[in-house]
Amino acid sequence: MDTVNVRQLKNNPSEALRSAVKGPVLVMKGDRPTAWILNLGVGGELNEPEVNLAVAAALFSDGALSLGRAARLAGIGAGEMISHLSRLGITIDREDQDVEADVETLEQWLASS
Repeated sequence: MDTVNVRQLKNNPSEALRSAVKGPVLVMKGDRPTAWILNLGVGGELNEPEVNLAVAAALFSDGALSLGRAARLAGIGAGEMISHLSRLGITIDREDQDVEADVETLEQWLASS
């Protein structure tokens, strides 16, 4: 894993992006880590299942994704996503959630099980 400080990133972002092809790049501000640079690959998708799951949970928690879409991003079924969110203490019952889409996704998941 490569590291880069904020000044290096500002001066030469292309170098950090090239390094990210080989593996994650940790961005440091002083002596504290502040960000990761991850290569999304050719298809624009993250290649690490754990990262996909973390991103999906964060986007769901922020209200940017419905439960069904978060599960698809994570590459898991709706039931597994519900369990994961529960373990993280993220509530699933929200007014802004697209409930119909989530029910449909859950029904599809149950039918395929």
